Amino acid sequence: MPEVVRLGVVGAGSISVRGILPHLSQDDVKDRVVLNAVCDPVPGRAAAAAERFGIKHAFTDFDELLAKGEVDAVTIASPIGLHYEQGMKALRAGKHVHFNKTMTTTVAEATEIIDLAAAKGLRLTACPGQALRPHIQKIRQLVADGAIGKVVWTACGAAFGTYHENEGVRQGDDVLTNTNPAWYWRKPGGGPLYDMTVYALHSLTSVLGPAKRVTAMSGVRIKEREFRGEKYVCDADDNTIMVLDYGDSLFSLVYGVAAGRLTEGFEVSYFGTKGSIVGTKLNDEPIDYPGRVEAEAARVGGKRLFQPLPHVVGPHREIQEAHVYEDIMQLVDWLREGKPSPSTAEHARHVIDIIESAYRAAETGQTQTLTTTFAW
Repeated sequence: MPEVVRLGVVGAGSISVRGILPHLSQDDVKDRVVLNAVCDPVPGRAAAAAERFGIKHAFTDFDELLAKGEVDAVTIASPIGLHYEQGMKALRAGKHVHFNKTMTTTVAEATEIIDLAAAKGLRLTACPGQALRPHIQKIRQLVADGAIGKVVWTACGAAFGTYHENEGVRQGDDVLTNTNPAWYWRKPGGGPLYDMTVYALHSLTSVLGPAKRVTAMSGVRIKEREFRGEKYVCDADDNTIMVLDYGDSLFSLVYGVAAGRLTEGFEVSYFGTKGSIVGTKLNDEPIDYPGRVEAEAARVGGKRLFQPLPHVVGPHREIQEAHVYEDIMQLVDWLREGKPSPSTAEHARHVIDIIESAYRAAETGQTQTLTTTFAW
């Protein structure tokens, strides 16, 4: 077990510049993890990130990072469609891996990664670690204890809107602030299910456990988008409505759509015979969970500044994407202390199964039986 984990960051785009690199370059983590390498194929981007965040090595080629970056582990923050290939390469090179969401785009890819990691004795963690969040843990307890009676149905999901086009970090003129978001609109890996609804699905399955079947309708509603004056053809489905079957007539309505929403953020609404849990309220009253009062007090313009997570302390409460930092630190703790993370690759695979099977159901018009599960 290493005293300090040497980490490589794969991709210096929005998520890295706003979250991963600022968090992991803070002085309070340097006794546990050090940023040793970063890579990005855009000329000059990795070098600029390395200079800004004090990173030893910068590469334009991922293979070079694996060979020369002096890293024990990597966090893969590239477009989702690249995660499988890069994850397999990292494992073959003997590196532990953290995957930003979504781990892969297919169950077959996820299974290959899980099996290879097991064969080589390497560790995997995957975003989003919703099971780590205190309010999700509390909601799971409330549901199990019958606080809303017998759960009848749930709803969750997310909408694309124009979030990626308008993201502030993409509006600049330098190489670290002009990242093109077009991959979010293209296959493989694009679309709101892999990018946003994945959070809601991880929350839902953290509370109710693995689902059994799925049916869906899906397609491309917005066929062209614009970014900084250029038009981009969109071929990734951006409008999907699915129904999950948990057995015994318990159903979940799940959406990943081009615009609009039914639920609060990425939170799940649970409806039972004795009431409901909507967002973080039980029958319209706030749910009490560790860290709630402090987190609720730290708001600007109605937006909560930080999430009450184990590693999100001190300066990390003021940096974006704190949940990603938390998931990475779960891997760091696992490597340093031998403490497995609740953010498992098997859980991530089950959510991928839901998404992949929903697309298949929409294409074939047939309800799909899910083939995966996870410890719950």
